[in-house]
Amino acid sequence: MKIGIVCYPTYGGSGVLATELGLGLAERGHQVHFITYRRPARLSNFHENVFYHEVTDADYPLFEFTPYDTALTSKLVDVVKYEGLELLHVHYAIPHAAVGYMAKKILLSQGRYVPVVTTLHGTDITLVGSNPAFAPVVEFSINKSDGVTAVSNNLRQQTHDNFEITTDIEVIYNFIDLKRFSRKNKDHFKKAIAPDGERILTHVSNFRKVKRIDNVIRIFKQVQEIIPSKLLLIGDGPERRNLEQLCRELKLCDEIRFLGKQEAIEELLAVSDLFLMPSENESFGLAALEAMACGVPVVSSNVGGLPEVNINGDTGFVSNPDNIDEMARNAMHILGKEENLQAFRERALAQANRFDIAHILPKYEAYYEHILTTAVYSTNK
Repeated sequence: MKIGIVCYPTYGGSGVLATELGLGLAERGHQVHFITYRRPARLSNFHENVFYHEVTDADYPLFEFTPYDTALTSKLVDVVKYEGLELLHVHYAIPHAAVGYMAKKILLSQGRYVPVVTTLHGTDITLVGSNPAFAPVVEFSINKSDGVTAVSNNLRQQTHDNFEITTDIEVIYNFIDLKRFSRKNKDHFKKAIAPDGERILTHVSNFRKVKRIDNVIRIFKQVQEIIPSKLLLIGDGPERRNLEQLCRELKLCDEIRFLGKQEAIEELLAVSDLFLMPSENESFGLAALEAMACGVPVVSSNVGGLPEVNINGDTGFVSNPDNIDEMARNAMHILGKEENLQAFRERALAQANRFDIAHILPKYEAYYEHILTTAVYSTNK
């Protein structure tokens, strides 16, 4: 099968998932074409059956803002025609679902029908997409997609709550490559971070307010007062300066390390004992799943799709987003006894195995086949 994948080429969850999906499909013999304005972050090496097509900007004095939607649409039409693509899979509704619809209509006018599958990832529905400035186009383009998937049951429900959806939404969960995240012996590395055997707590995000990293630090403060611990904050973003100031105010600078953006996240998760994720909203919680794939239990909020990933009392604990005291108590319950920690580790790893790419890829392949066989009946979309 020849598949075109459209995504944001960033470290964000939708871009990572789209890239890993494409690479996985290529390994299974499909021809995959990435179409975006920059090479995706995880598409760094040569891969068999993988092709990259860059969308270039139109530099014209009339445009105060570059018309990326138009440039991307034209590129999709070009790649479909000259590479013989059979299906387009667009990730993140804004603007990709609308762009997919425009490309499909242009191609249809030329006698070529190529179905479009849209995958919803979260903020394209719950935050940006629900903005009145975008909502009508988002709703229209979702309903005009030949297939729609969401990364959690919660996101599917929120899509129906926010929009008048007339098409079916298939839930296909996010995934990880368990081989990449298998826990490795990093005792020497752990010794460098926690020389006196302290517990290591970790958080990974893009440092936006919605992630509530200030609560991560406050949870850690309570834990650290009882159990000697270190905290690793991985990532970067607009809240970093405020977080550094909070660390100074709480006199925790010696116990907390800001590590910035990291590509080999599995190396850091491999030495972690607990993952903290008290977000205000998470459509799925991919970072939590990556931690669990390293055998790291999770203390998280109970919002969005997180309870579908982090099973309360089994792989960790979930609480209301601002219930710092409960999260701290749960963290100490896991970390306080070695037998507790090991039991949670084993269950976290077992849960992560359910989301291994080997289990999820066939679901996408089956869905593509379904769309290709039914698309001929949906040319009115």
